[in-house]
Amino acid sequence: MNTIDSYQFGLIVVNGKRYYSDVIIFPDRVRDSWWRKSVHRLCLDDIAEVIAESPEVLVVGTGSSGLVKVLPEVKQSLDAQGIRLIAEPTSEACNIYNKLCHSQRVVAALHLTC
Repeated sequence: MNTIDSYQFGLIVVNGKRYYSDVIIFPDRVRDSWWRKSVHRLCLDDIAEVIAESPEVLVVGTGSSGLVKVLPEVKQSLDAQGIRLIAEPTSEACNIYNKLCHSQRVVAALHLTC
């Protein structure tokens, strides 16, 4: 299980390893250098790998200032598949992920800047 040790603008530490670009944290791995089609919009293509994993919860870190917007199509698709969506500024998203990862199958998709 992956846990987030710390987060600050532009840096996240997961299980002691530092990442300097956006990440997706799965229960068994971390995908680093995660890029979205649009920097500040989350669309379905951006999380295809997450959806394939069928988590119970997807926690989206919307950036330090919360600039990333989750498109309505993402919310609708996740709802239809029974995946709970939580979208919060990245600092709060990290805290939520750490609380949930011990009791639920959760994935975090985190924007580290903005």
